[in-house]
Amino acid sequence: MPNTRNNLRNIAIIAHVDHGKTTLVDGMLKQSNVFREGADTGERILDSNALEKERGITILAKNTAITWDDVKINIVDTPGHADFGGEVERVLNMVDGALLLIDAVEGPMPQTRFVLRKALELGLRIIVVINKVDRPHARLDEALDETFDLFVELGASDEQADFPIIYAIGLTGVAGHSPDDMADDLAPLFETIVEEIPAPVVEVDEPPKLLVTTLEYDTYKGQIGVGRLLSGKLTKGMPVVRITPEGDRIKGKLDYLFTYHNLDKEEVNEVEAGEIIAFGGFDNIHISDTIADPSVEEGLPVITVEEPTVRMTFGVNTSPFAGREGKTGLGTSRRIRERLLNETRSNVALRVEDGESAERFIVSGRGELHLGILIETMRREGYEFEVSKPEVIYKTDPNTGKTLEPIEEVHIEVADDVSGTVLEMMGERKAEMTNMKSENGTTFLTYIVPTRFLIGFQSHFMRATSGMGQFNTLFHNYSPLIKSEPPQRQFGSLVAMEQGTAMAYALTNLQARGTFFIEPNIEVYPGMVVGEHIRMGDLDMNVTKAKNLSAVRTKNYADDVRLKAPRQMSLDDFIEFLASDELLEVTPESLRIRKRILNPEQRIKERKRREKMLQ
Repeated sequence: MPNTRNNLRNIAIIAHVDHGKTTLVDGMLKQSNVFREGADTGERILDSNALEKERGITILAKNTAITWDDVKINIVDTPGHADFGGEVERVLNMVDGALLLIDAVEGPMPQTRFVLRKALELGLRIIVVINKVDRPHARLDEALDETFDLFVELGASDEQADFPIIYAIGLTGVAGHSPDDMADDLAPLFETIVEEIPAPVVEVDEPPKLLVTTLEYDTYKGQIGVGRLLSGKLTKGMPVVRITPEGDRIKGKLDYLFTYHNLDKEEVNEVEAGEIIAFGGFDNIHISDTIADPSVEEGLPVITVEEPTVRMTFGVNTSPFAGREGKTGLGTSRRIRERLLNETRSNVALRVEDGESAERFIVSGRGELHLGILIETMRREGYEFEVSKPEVIYKTDPNTGKTLEPIEEVHIEVADDVSGTVLEMMGERKAEMTNMKSENGTTFLTYIVPTRFLIGFQSHFMRATSGMGQFNTLFHNYSPLIKSEPPQRQFGSLVAMEQGTAMAYALTNLQARGTFFIEPNIEVYPGMVVGEHIRMGDLDMNVTKAKNLSAVRTKNYADDVRLKAPRQMSLDDFIEFLASDELLEVTPESLRIRKRILNPEQRIKERKRREKMLQ
């Protein structure tokens, strides 16, 4: 018989990137007495991953729980960036409702549409939170109207479109039912969650069933699975069966059972249906596995996520410096393949396939950032490998046989005085404008553009707008291939032609040829890219040449030319710079671009061969 657990609520916090999800969760945690008085909690408490703190974005969905007025509220903080939409799609299976955060100035943005569509499809109850109401130029009425229009556009039911509204300032931890009547705390938000989000309705007398939604790892307890118990009860030590999506049945028992409380997991002996729990006891657990009573015959429906659109080739480092900087044993094809396959167990939007050789693997993801985060994570773990330039994934239309390519919906926000530059840049990329408006000195642009024309575009856009523009993308659909090539890199590469140490004398004399990525005393090898040429085409140069010292020398101040500082390049910059005939060498200590063919004579022969084939 169905039972309602009135003392429990399960919610997710969803929004576009940088609309204040994690900051609002900070306020909720602080006001529910999670921390002792006067404790230094810092900011973005749930962004515990080092990369999350550095980039200021949420990458992994996080679970926490608070208690308000004797009601336990399980909270899932989700990523806001489109590249991590797979995380959002997974965790929405565990909750009954969601807080949809809308920036009071920006209103609904591209990722708002994506996460809201997923939440509405699952029938979740939505509470709209208009956040950052204290910002200058806040458009409270317009933001609310745009949100309602979005609900209607996405096919919300009458009940879903009649959503409750809360106004909040997440940074200071205040909320209210009206922007003119704000409380001193987040009490109105907590009260609305308890009143509006439905309590879990569960079958307590049925056999226990749970769908694994998230994976964690504990050094002492091993693999930990996370999910929502849909029916029955689970007790510590009880025998259960793990049913894989393929239908395989693996028997085991629950060695550990946890529930979430504040920022910690609490070990318990028994859990009733409706609760979000963590458990241990199986050596191997995968996303979409069903954990159930041995009497259960069939697993629960598997989690489905949208297909990846961009891929890169990962491979064993084949440069002359291979094996110098990575951890011992972490540069072999076996260990790299094992690490990539392990990533797919928790990162459901990622795909890994074997490449043309045993030392190459094709890794597909949602976008450049999605794959870039994986590269940086592996690098910090001590792995050494090389990656190719990102490329889009094409499909074939089963009806017409035509080649289809992924298309992105692009939303741009720039100052009016640079909008002309952006319009020109998007025109070069075969972008189709669907909307344009100007408000308060800011131009808002919406485009439909092929994904391949956007690879490497982010850094160009940020330079053109002096870092002040906002650029967001959302997967639109697959459409017939446009017979046009993306704008090519305007400048070639400066390539080292000798092995040795880069000398200040050589770099100073050659700096008129372009911009260097290296500084003196850095080791180089033939075929290593050391800078960007000022012209199209590559230029081989000897950066290891030292000055011949004579016995007698007179100082000539006219020759005293200073060496310019090298360009500082991040991982994203290196990936954006890569040409199709180049690879990025990734180690824990260094990032180096190199030519696929290191020998300059062989590169010239290969280029001539390709030119001849095209004639």
